[in-house]
Amino acid sequence: MDSAKIQQLGERAAKAEAEIAALMQQLTMLTSGVAGNCVEDNSEAEKLMAENAKLNYRINIMKRALEDNSSQRSAKKCIPESSPNGMVNILLKLEELFGLAIEQAFPDVKGFQVVVVPTTPNFGDYQFNGAMSLSKLLRTMGKSLNPREVAGVIRESVPSNLVIDTLELAGPGYINIRLKPSFVQEQLGLLLTCGVRPPCDVEKKKVIVDFSSPNIAKEMHVGHLRSTIIGDSICRLLEFLGHDVLRINHVGDWGTQFGMLLAHLEDRFPNFAEETPPIGDLQSFYKESKVRFDSDADFKKRAYACVVKLQSHDPVYIKGWQAICDVSRREFQKIYDRLDIKIKERGESFYQDLMKKTVTMLEEAGVLKEDEGRKVMFAPGIAVPLTIVKSDGGYTYDTSDMAAIRQRIHDEKADWVIYVVDLGQAGHFETIFACAEVAGWLDRKKTRVEHVGFGVVLGEDKKKFKSRSSETVRLVDLLDEGLRRAKEKLIEKERDKILTPEELESAQNAVAYGCVKYSDLAHNRNGDYVFSFDKMLEDKGNTAVYLLYAYTRIRSIARTANITDEQIKKAVADGIPLGHEKEMKLAKLLLRFPETIVRLTVDLFLHPLCEYLYEVSTVFTEFYDVCYCVEKDRTTGQIVHINMDRMALCEATANVMAQCFSLLGLKTVQKM
Repeated sequence: MDSAKIQQLGERAAKAEAEIAALMQQLTMLTSGVAGNCVEDNSEAEKLMAENAKLNYRINIMKRALEDNSSQRSAKKCIPESSPNGMVNILLKLEELFGLAIEQAFPDVKGFQVVVVPTTPNFGDYQFNGAMSLSKLLRTMGKSLNPREVAGVIRESVPSNLVIDTLELAGPGYINIRLKPSFVQEQLGLLLTCGVRPPCDVEKKKVIVDFSSPNIAKEMHVGHLRSTIIGDSICRLLEFLGHDVLRINHVGDWGTQFGMLLAHLEDRFPNFAEETPPIGDLQSFYKESKVRFDSDADFKKRAYACVVKLQSHDPVYIKGWQAICDVSRREFQKIYDRLDIKIKERGESFYQDLMKKTVTMLEEAGVLKEDEGRKVMFAPGIAVPLTIVKSDGGYTYDTSDMAAIRQRIHDEKADWVIYVVDLGQAGHFETIFACAEVAGWLDRKKTRVEHVGFGVVLGEDKKKFKSRSSETVRLVDLLDEGLRRAKEKLIEKERDKILTPEELESAQNAVAYGCVKYSDLAHNRNGDYVFSFDKMLEDKGNTAVYLLYAYTRIRSIARTANITDEQIKKAVADGIPLGHEKEMKLAKLLLRFPETIVRLTVDLFLHPLCEYLYEVSTVFTEFYDVCYCVEKDRTTGQIVHINMDRMALCEATANVMAQCFSLLGLKTVQKM
């Protein structure tokens, strides 16, 4: 540190000491005044006491400032307000600034939870509303300040920073926050030059997401739709944030049902051990074996014998089992390819060798109880136990899930394990997690585990979604219907007349699969939702069709004006003025992208991202309606002026929307 800096700090310290001395003298006078007037004028005494308390707090603030001079504690050092490595989470930065303010103003208060929320433009950009709860906390500590007084002290204690323009007291103790225009302009410029990036302040974790999980030898149906869509979007979100994500497909590829399948395989394809059996329709094959299992006692006996051979890893029956699994895998992969799902299969068979070890460990830990020949495990406060070993010595789904959670925490070293399974399994996973804690495998302070539940898909009659023949709807049929409906919608809008066949097919796929995904993700996952292609394909409101159309329209603005991304970036290299209120409103909303996606990780509800995407689209429309980007001669239609600053806003909006679509698993097209 140079001598000029040392002198500057010394002058600041001396000034602070002088102010403290003056405040102490004033405090002494006030104390004397209270003593002399307490009998004559009680109300005046109360007023002086309140003023006394405020002076004490001001003295504490000054003392803290003196203590901090030596370490040069400042907002700029503690809080990065701009970074080339990621976007700034503005809400988090504001919470950090207010946390510093509270720490400085009220040093005796420890661990206070600071909450800053976005607010309406009439009041500001954000709002701090913790003064009321802080006032109550201070009262328990014998310090009487009303919420507005607390808010005033906090406002004066917010460190100097590059983010906040004004802080205004409102109501009983709210602080309305407005951002500096220069900060908004700078961050918007970084968004354009560096792209839509994840926030720079996310702690990276190893995450396992268990989702989709169909059963081998059965077709994927509408019941698998929600887990697949929600799980994929969660993975996309966490991967974008920089986490190390392992996508697990916990398929049902083991169990007694394979006994009847193998017995039927022996009869239909006796040479299956030498030649791969040409099983065409696995669903029909399964139904045939089930009929025989239910009606033929000899067949049932052979089926049980096949299970024993499979579980003893007889190579002939392992080969037959693999052949059946391969047929299912190929059919599953067709669905995953259509929906653009990446997932790693790790079925129940993966945990077979681990289950014996799991049972031994639980026995050695003394946590298993005998119950009518079974070995069960209870968790505190949960009435129904897990069945770890059946009376015949066999294992169960409970055994498999206990082996899986141990493997994921102990072997995979996961920091976070997520199970995307319907809400009907909530009790089961509550018991699994609790028993893992009892076994000493799960420490919730170190590992986050959660069940991401969801409701069922309903038909338009508000009953469980079924086909006309009252059977469960096959997922492949559902997607085919989506393609047909999407093409009809595009032709109805006469898009076939302006798009090439290739462009029409791309638009058809984007709309068909996009509307199925978006309709699911736009709803609160805890609720049931009605599956309706008519509503999904509406081109108004918060639907995939409307938003995809809006995106392509925004992209077409620069394309029609024959402006490239590079030209836009070069034109606004010195900054974007944002002189119109609608320009500023749109820019601020775009910069809320980081806080929006970080908030999703708290409870893994994805519909707020859909709401944000729709808000971006509507606010862009407000901007575009009053702010001309491309001006044309009304007579000739020739372009006479291009506002490059506003073109930059169009580009930034499209980029943010594109990233939102990507997180939701929707594919965009340039023309629609």
